[in-house]
Amino acid sequence: MVKRQDGDVSRRAASPGRRQLDAVLSRLERPRLRFTLQSFLDAVVWALALIVAQFLRYEFDATLINPASTTVLVALTIAAQLVVGLSMRVYGGRYTYGSFEEVRALTLATTGVAILVFVPVLVWGNSFGIPRGTVPLALPMALVAMFAIRYVARLIREARMTATDAEPAIVFGAGYMGDTLIRRMLTDFRSPYYPVALLDDSPRKRHARIRSVDVLGCLDDLPKVVEATGAQALIVAIAKADSRLMTRVAEVADPLDLHVKVLPPLGDILKGSSQMNDLRDLSIEDLLGRRPVDTDVESIAHYLTGKRVLVTGAGGSIGSELCRQIHRFGPSELIMLDRDETGLQAAELGVEGHGLLDGREVVLADIRDQEALHRIFAERRPEVVFHAAALKHLPMLQQYPEEAWKTNVLGTLNVLDAARSVDVNAFINISTDKAADPTSVLGHSKRLAEGLTANLAQETGRPYLSVRFGNVLGSRGSMLPLFTTMIEKGGPLTVTDPDVTRYFMTIPEACQLVVQAGAIGRPGEVLILDMGEPVRILDIAHRMIEMSGREISIVFTGLREGEKLHEALRTDGEADQRPVHPLISHAQVAPVVRHELDWSEWAPLWGPSPHETRSIVPDASRSED
Repeated sequence: MVKRQDGDVSRRAASPGRRQLDAVLSRLERPRLRFTLQSFLDAVVWALALIVAQFLRYEFDATLINPASTTVLVALTIAAQLVVGLSMRVYGGRYTYGSFEEVRALTLATTGVAILVFVPVLVWGNSFGIPRGTVPLALPMALVAMFAIRYVARLIREARMTATDAEPAIVFGAGYMGDTLIRRMLTDFRSPYYPVALLDDSPRKRHARIRSVDVLGCLDDLPKVVEATGAQALIVAIAKADSRLMTRVAEVADPLDLHVKVLPPLGDILKGSSQMNDLRDLSIEDLLGRRPVDTDVESIAHYLTGKRVLVTGAGGSIGSELCRQIHRFGPSELIMLDRDETGLQAAELGVEGHGLLDGREVVLADIRDQEALHRIFAERRPEVVFHAAALKHLPMLQQYPEEAWKTNVLGTLNVLDAARSVDVNAFINISTDKAADPTSVLGHSKRLAEGLTANLAQETGRPYLSVRFGNVLGSRGSMLPLFTTMIEKGGPLTVTDPDVTRYFMTIPEACQLVVQAGAIGRPGEVLILDMGEPVRILDIAHRMIEMSGREISIVFTGLREGEKLHEALRTDGEADQRPVHPLISHAQVAPVVRHELDWSEWAPLWGPSPHETRSIVPDASRSED
């Protein structure tokens, strides 16, 4: 099975002499020592090159060389090399030893120095006993010697690492990320891995080579490549590896007892939030929820940049991730609203980098409080609203249906009324796949919320719409954290039914599509996110137990009231039309008007409630203030 790594990769023991050599080389990596050593060696190279050039020019007659003039020429050239090299960061540790970037920078710097020195030699050289051909002859010799010194340094670094320090690894992916990763692995002596082979499924790269590492086949060739190289790890370096590919990787690597590692998403690397060496273990999220999402940044920026954006339920898993993603597009003001002060603190930490809870960006309020919402909307005047606040646990709401009514139905109506009162430009209601052919309190309450949103869109003509998707991986109280806790406690793992399936998507991917949906949705629509194929919960349980390395039993508890064996993303009659984005389908939902909301008619569907509830529908007159 795929090994789970707990901590650093184990290192093979090194001899005392080896450790002393490593210590010396580590000191040489310090910026000041590296600058001193490189500039000194380049100075020696220029001095020798200029002397040898004159020796060749005078046909090996050393008596014709003018020592004083040659000394001045060498001093001027070394000074020019130091100044130009510093200005171009050749000696600042900016470039990796032996890399193409360093070769290019060094060539430009050294050629520039040669031109600067050659001009005065051309004009006055003969007067001081310096042949005019000295500098042109010395330049190629100096460049070759400088290249050789840096290449030797690179070889020493690579040999130092591959000898004892790092674990042999196969890199899957010979594209940009694979190239960058291999370069880092070969030049960073602190890397826990060194590359012994490349794999890539593209026929065009079958015989490619990246920095002395050959492509030895495709992913299906992994067993024979492992046998040939003795690799102990497989690193996936593909920018848009989806869950299907990651599942295939796991299936091929499982029998080989390899450590499977993955890189962070390319977007995180480009933003600087992750580094190329932030390798992590293959996770269940990689196998279930990786979806390549192409974002139309222009359309998103158009409706978010410079706007006042309010997010309800900002302290929840979906709401907090929405806030982080919205913040990237530069809204003039991001208002995070929730009744959970601890959740708000976490959201503020993710967006602002602190959790002081003393700024205007955090608002403590309950969507059930109609007056508070109208006051907040009147004061802050949001232009775009993302409504993520909701109660979501199906079994709990089956027991307390009136709570679903108060929050998911009337709370949504409160937010819609407040939005209409200040003429919000766009309203995005976060819904759930439980609203498609609903059989539970949760599903029916969210279906009503979709209808209320569609009705207000009809009244205002503005893009008030809903976005519907299935389970999100890693959200609070969701399946994966529960399974993880059960495994840590030694089991058993509880599954409702051997055949039950669900749709899954990671929180960032779902939120990215939600933000995208707000840019392309039309008034009254329900936008349904493509969740891929439904996944059997039992398969997830088996995979998580396997990855844990423990012996955990599985107990079947039976479907709970209101639960479906298989979820659907759309109701019968809802067309699967995708006119704009390939992962977002557009459908229409019947509007629900205010006077149709009647608790006395809705409650009997779920039997007697354990708590007394007043049948209250918010006063529509508040929306006309």
